[in-house]
Amino acid sequence: MFRPADVRTASSWRRSALAAAVSGVLLLAGCASTDGIAPQAKLVQPQQLGLQDVQTAFPHADWWTAYHDPVLDHLVATALAGNPDLQVAQARLAQANAAVQGAGSALKPKLGAALNSTRERFSANDIYPPPLGGSWYTENQALLQGSWELDFFGRNRQTLQAAIGEAHAAAAQVQAARVLLAANVVSGYVNLARLLGIRQVLRQTLAQREQMLHLVRDRVRAGLDTTVAEKQALAEVPQIRLQLEQTAVQIDQARNLLAALTGEGPQATAHLAPSLSALPNVDLPQTIPAALVGRRADVVAARWQVQAALHGVAAARAAFYPDINLTAFAGFSALGFSNWLRSDSRTLGVGPALTLPIFEGGALRAQLRGKAAQADAAIAQYNATLVGAVHEAADTIAARQAIGREIDQQREALDAAQSALKLVDQRYRAGLANYLTVLTVETSVLQLQRTGVDLKAQALADDVALIRALGGGYAAGATVAQGTAHGVPATAAAH
Repeated sequence: MFRPADVRTASSWRRSALAAAVSGVLLLAGCASTDGIAPQAKLVQPQQLGLQDVQTAFPHADWWTAYHDPVLDHLVATALAGNPDLQVAQARLAQANAAVQGAGSALKPKLGAALNSTRERFSANDIYPPPLGGSWYTENQALLQGSWELDFFGRNRQTLQAAIGEAHAAAAQVQAARVLLAANVVSGYVNLARLLGIRQVLRQTLAQREQMLHLVRDRVRAGLDTTVAEKQALAEVPQIRLQLEQTAVQIDQARNLLAALTGEGPQATAHLAPSLSALPNVDLPQTIPAALVGRRADVVAARWQVQAALHGVAAARAAFYPDINLTAFAGFSALGFSNWLRSDSRTLGVGPALTLPIFEGGALRAQLRGKAAQADAAIAQYNATLVGAVHEAADTIAARQAIGREIDQQREALDAAQSALKLVDQRYRAGLANYLTVLTVETSVLQLQRTGVDLKAQALADDVALIRALGGGYAAGATVAQGTAHGVPATAAAH
């Protein structure tokens, strides 16, 4: 007789057998081991590079407005709105955001519909006996099909986090492109102002050399000087004219460059005439603030690339574990149209599905090893970017401080030369010196004025370079697709 105890024993045996089978499957999955595969590189810490943890608000996001030049403001705004290179970066951000949405869909249930009608002749010698066998029938199906991957081991979640990291990196790269573009526009504007300043000095120099040539010729005719002095004075005039022609070409090229940066034609900038003296210098930090270097868009992008790569490693590690899916379908299925949508033609099914790797020929380990190497490369790239940023900022601060000292020396020399010119002009007016002596002293003044133009322009260029080196006013924000960055820090650039 079959007793209830036997039922309980059989049921217990089945549960034990199922548990043993699952345990055996999991043990077999353990044949694909992740041992010994992990990223080895380490992130460089700011303290290792001598960065100072000081509070500073330099620079602002719209830092170019500090020059108080409406024309420059318009040029930068136009460039940021229409530059093709920036549009390419924005398109890459949109692509990265789409990838985030695609990765996020793997965590959600899926539902689809299938409708098909198949006209088929069943074989008379197969499993279907006559009259079904050997006859033509139409098989009709209308089904709703659903599935849901439960993601117990987090592979899809890690893949989503990796995609979010890539999207944050793309967003930071857009900002890096904006900072670089604004810096290039301001640098081009400063260079145009420099060339216009040099042209003004060259025109004054040409007029002065022509006066000297006229006076030397008068002295030669009066027998007070030799033709050698005349030839020397004559040679200087075409040299200045040549420099003026070269400067005119450079001015046109500088205007054309600004037009290209703004995404417009050359006619848009053909009449630009900025004044170098109207552009003020900015206050400079004496040290390299860690907060600003850490906010540089390229450093932020590199850090997000590290985060994305580490999540990629976690996703590759999760691939060693089983996938568990729930699948279900419901609908109607029948031979012929007459019975298709009847209640007794209903069909439905639901059940779990488990898939897991056992022997993959080393493919999973190779994939994990590749992701670990990718993470090492991302960390090394971040370290290189941070070291390069610190180097760039340090060099720019040193150069700007040196230019400041050179400007002070140039001003002292120019003051002395102008004082000498004033004295010799007074002697000329008193009849104690000739006008040629005045023009000769004026040569030093003109040379120092040209040096002043170059130094002023270099100081402004260094200001722009330092603003860019210290982040260009970039502040990381929520720039990836809304609703996809849950659980991810707002920025990965904290040091």
